[in-house]
Amino acid sequence: MAIEVTVSAQVPDDVQVLGVPVFAGRRQPDKAAVELDLAYLAERGFEGKVGEACAVPADDGSTVVAIGMGKPDEVSAETFRRAGAAFAKAAWNDTRAALAVLDVAGDLDRGIAAQALAEGAVLGAYRFTKYKNEAKPSKLESLVLVGRGAKVQTGADRGARIADAVALARNLVNEPAGAMTPSRLADVATEIAEREGLAVTVLDEVAIANEGLGGLQGVAQGSAQPPRLIELVYDPPGARGTIALVGKGITFDSGGLSLKTADGMETMKTDMSGAAAVLATMSVLPALAPKVKVIGILPTTENMPSGTAIKPGDVLKIRNGKTVEVLNTDAEGRLVLADGLSLAVEAGVDVIVDLATLTGACMIALGRTIAGLMGNNDAWVEQVGDAAERAGEKVWPLPLPADYRKKIDSEVADIKNTGGDRYGGALTAGLFLKEFVADVPWAHLDIAGPARSEEDDAYTPKGASGFGVRTLVELVTRYRRPSAARARA
Repeated sequence: MAIEVTVSAQVPDDVQVLGVPVFAGRRQPDKAAVELDLAYLAERGFEGKVGEACAVPADDGSTVVAIGMGKPDEVSAETFRRAGAAFAKAAWNDTRAALAVLDVAGDLDRGIAAQALAEGAVLGAYRFTKYKNEAKPSKLESLVLVGRGAKVQTGADRGARIADAVALARNLVNEPAGAMTPSRLADVATEIAEREGLAVTVLDEVAIANEGLGGLQGVAQGSAQPPRLIELVYDPPGARGTIALVGKGITFDSGGLSLKTADGMETMKTDMSGAAAVLATMSVLPALAPKVKVIGILPTTENMPSGTAIKPGDVLKIRNGKTVEVLNTDAEGRLVLADGLSLAVEAGVDVIVDLATLTGACMIALGRTIAGLMGNNDAWVEQVGDAAERAGEKVWPLPLPADYRKKIDSEVADIKNTGGDRYGGALTAGLFLKEFVADVPWAHLDIAGPARSEEDDAYTPKGASGFGVRTLVELVTRYRRPSAARARA
């Protein structure tokens, strides 16, 4: 259920619950909207730490919620994001609520604070309950952010829209793989495109073969579910450049004949997270209206074992003509991305970003909450990293060492799809992808870790996280053309 987020200069009379800020040490701001019983808060163990919430019943039957904001001199966008999430959980059973915490933004831009607050509240109320008979989803329908000014209004609107897009990505990935098949994902993309005014093209298995998308075709040939290549285009008047977003869309990854363990397969519906993030990003662009053309490319298929599946040792021909020896069928994501990246280059785009749950090696290196960031152009990689930082998503730059390139040399084809050993797997995967972007500035986000949360966090419950959507939206809406002079070797 979508939450309507609005802005008001005053606290409306009809709200059932009001959130107010409390700093660390249970200190209220000088001009508090409501004087709280600090002794009551202390009795309940509330200290004012970021993300804490404590409900205080009022005499008129309404509820005031103390929202922990941490130390006054450490308030950030993430503080507001977590404050919004804490409040949404405290107001779970209420339908109309207000948050009066923007006055403690300090030096932080009020628009940024309002955006983060809206994001946190909407995402904090998110749960995937479609298949639960006794689900208790949030009842919150209307959230009022108390504040003044055009920046606050713009920030609140932007934050709510972005959060809805993140929720869309989560929903797509949280669906069972038997329901969210490649053809179903294509149908959803078409529905979104028609609703939002995006151009859309879907290639079926015959067209995929005819177009020479050998990586996608090869991975798909073991599955009874036919593959799809989905392309969405946002093309505003006066666009000042073209960005390609390429998302890995493996709707279920068994590993193919290089079969995963049973435990390893349990969450492999998550392997379409890159495609979900790209589709969700494309869905919100018409409303945000950035002045840049964006092409979203989603190669989507299952990776299954069967008598028709690709075998270790098979050779596939990618769209750009390069041949790939497949030594491990569980390194399939890079094969479908190779076709997607090749199509992006053919489209004449200025820059490319791909997102993929690509390697367990990246997760081992960086953990479950940080994505690996690689690329062939320092300026573009830096721009993607800056966008992630502003969006509140964690990424860490990784190298693409030239001397590692020999690890993907093949004796029978142009390259092979694995590095040959367990070391530096995220880097050799990145070097593989680099073979398909020519000299176009390109960045690769390996989101294997953060695509799925294994525990409930502030605004990310266990399950699909929607990671990458906030970064991509920030990147596209604040895009600047990178300098070709800073290309990497």
